[in-house]
Amino acid sequence: MSEARFDVVGIGSAIVDVLAHAEDVFLSKHDAAKGTMLMVEEDQSDALYKDIGPAIEASGGSAANTMAGIASFGGKPAFIGKTMADQLGGIFAHDIRAVGVHYDTEPLASGLATARCIILVTPDAQRTMFTYLGASGSLSAADMDEDLIAASKVLYIEGYQWDLPETKKAIIGACETASRSGGKVALTLSDPFVVERHRNDLFDLVNEYVDIVFANEQEITTLFRSNSFDEAVEALEGRVDLAALTRGADGAVTVTKDKLIQTPAMPAGKVVDTTGAGDLYAAGFLFGYTRGDDLKTCANLGALAAGEVICHLGARPEVSLKDLAAKHG
Repeated sequence: MSEARFDVVGIGSAIVDVLAHAEDVFLSKHDAAKGTMLMVEEDQSDALYKDIGPAIEASGGSAANTMAGIASFGGKPAFIGKTMADQLGGIFAHDIRAVGVHYDTEPLASGLATARCIILVTPDAQRTMFTYLGASGSLSAADMDEDLIAASKVLYIEGYQWDLPETKKAIIGACETASRSGGKVALTLSDPFVVERHRNDLFDLVNEYVDIVFANEQEITTLFRSNSFDEAVEALEGRVDLAALTRGADGAVTVTKDKLIQTPAMPAGKVVDTTGAGDLYAAGFLFGYTRGDDLKTCANLGALAAGEVICHLGARPEVSLKDLAAKHG
């Protein structure tokens, strides 16, 4: 492969997040299981928006958050994701470019509105998401910039995309492009309910294309239908080159074909909102990985980024992760 212009190119949903605090009783009222992501239609999203309290709007989306984190470390990320040529679409494009992410996916001229995700944060800092995919669900093979993918060291895929049949086909084509170009393919499983809905397809993707897996404890045990985390790790060994598995307050585990590395969590202060913790862990890990750091350093960078993002509302860093990493040596 010729020298890559980008460290990582992420494929995911281009979403504007709407963040608000809520009590457990509010989640029960809306039949939502705490800590999960629910897909909703535009009218449901509108009704929920009217029912919540004061909110903060910020550009988001799982893979987009990871790319923003890589940029904050000083890396060179790119992003592929679809918006509508509307107000929220303009906000998303401005925000992701402003933090240093290469982004040039053509927006829809008409039709579905730009996606939004209403994120309710309960007093225990857990987040529950109601996602209207809108225009982000129209991502197709025509949007898969082969030159961009071929020019990246790692192709990073958001598991949420498996709810979209046409996008799924397009991503498989992107995986083939990355593989032909000598790049690595990374997959984040995103959510246990996504894994449950699409287990067989995701299992096939892991076996056929994926080099690196990112997941939390619940997601990886769901993928392998394991009775324990240790059992899931054993099932994963040898299937991929590398797995970065997060366990909340218990830190993270990096799994390779011949070693297992434990990494403690590194919260920077009081936990306020766990939104984006997994996304930013992947950002730190991939930043280290693409610059050739050892796996322990990659995991520490991931833990550092996750620790920063859970100490404030929102899924993107509020301080320079490059400066934070320098401060921590």
